[in-house]
This record gives sequence, C-alpha cells and structure tokens, in this order.
Amino acid sequence: MISFLRRASAIFTLLVVFTASSQAQFRLDLESGVVVGTTYNEVRIPNTGGTRFDLSDELTAKPTVFYRVRAGYTFGNRHTISALYAPLTVRYTGQFSQDVNYNDVRYPAAQPLTAFYQFNSYRLTYRYDVVARERWRVGVGLTAKIRDASIRLRGESNSLDTRFDDLGFVPLLNVYVAYQPDDHWRLLLEGDALGSTFGRAEDIFAGAVYQLNDRLGFKAGYRVVEGGANVDTIYNFTWINYASAGILLTL
Repeated sequence: MISFLRRASAIFTLLVVFTASSQAQFRLDLESGVVVGTTYNEVRIPNTGGTRFDLSDELTAKPTVFYRVRAGYTFGNRHTISALYAPLTVRYTGQFSQDVNYNDVRYPAAQPLTAFYQFNSYRLTYRYDVVARERWRVGVGLTAKIRDASIRLRGESNSLDTRFDDLGFVPLLNVYVAYQPDDHWRLLLEGDALGSTFGRAEDIFAGAVYQLNDRLGFKAGYRVVEGGANVDTIYNFTWINYASAGILLTL
C-alpha cells in the first residue's frame, strides 16, 4: 500500500512539473457528510460453507460521519489527473436471528455482537474531457483503485472475535458530466464504475455546486457506493448511501 502511494505521488508530482506552464489548475475537493444507511450488506465468508447473512437486516447501523479528499490537476483544459483518499468504517450492533458461521467461527443466535465493515479506497484517475464548452463539460477516463476492506465480527467473549481482510486492485471507468446554467451554479454527475462476472463496483455522486468565485465553491448532493465480489473465498455485496457536502478549492 505504501509503495503504491509513493509511486502514485511521484507520478503526480512529475506531471505537475511537466505541465506547469500550460495554463494548469490545481484543485482540491474536500467532502464530508453522513452515511444515512446501507440498503443491504450481504456477507458469506467462506463462500463455501459459510452462512449467508445481511448486516443491514440482522443488525443496526450506527450513524457514521465520513470524509474524502481528492487532489486534482487539470492541464491543457481537457486533461485531469487526480488522486483520491476515501476511508470508511460502518459499525453495526445487535444480534443474529440464526446461528452464523463466519470465517470459520460460529456465532450463536440471540447473542449481542458488534460488526465493523471497513471499506477504504485509494484511487488514481486520468480523465479526458471530450466536451469542454461554456455550459457543458463531459469527460471519460480510467481509474486505478486499491481496495482495503475488512469485515470484523466481535461477540461478548474473546473466542467470538474474527475478521476477514480483503486487499486488492480494481480497474474502473471514470465519468464526469457537468452542466453550468449560469456563472455560479453547476449540476454535477461523476463517478467510477465497472462490472465483471466476479463482481462490480460503483461510486457515483449526483448534486449541485455553487461557485462563489474563481477559487472557492461549495457542493452538496447524494452519493452511493455499491458493489462487491463473488469469488471462491468471499461473497459480499453492499449498497451504501451518503448525504454529502463539500468545499472545492482552485489554486
């Protein structure tokens, strides 16, 4: 993970230096808000022999504040390179309605437990804006994502405490659509998504931006993260809903 971040940072720095004289813009997107719920969070680990359960149905998700930081660099008006750090941990409490075999540990029904669902994301994105007009901007690109995920179940006794970690690389397609009806307001749809026979991933934001001046803007909207994997070792699909707001800085 550290090696990946160092390489991404080095590439980003070189591109900034290389394009410094080409009317480039550095942008910082600071986003925060509340996870308003998980529509579903279905788990079966191991995929063969484990018990399939839904954290959203069986347990109660605690209110979760999240944050995301994206640094981007636009050059030549149409080219944007950005790096994203998006950590997230959702905590659930309650009890199972059935005996559950999770990660080869058996959790009895009707016993208090806490579940921790971690989904940290590190991404490096290149986007090219195929449309760059006064009112419209539409871009497509590629995202290299590192997924650092884990699911931990913790019961009342030390023997009922186990976690499954899932660290991997995921390639995604990036899409950006913005419509600016006047000098201050902008409607925005952006995100990363891709699917395969082994799973899928979507991270989509839809909302509005109010541009106070050339350097400072504010955004608010709805974000959804959905997807998961169905492979030999793990079955997990989740839908996470976010109410989000943020600050956009142009330097």
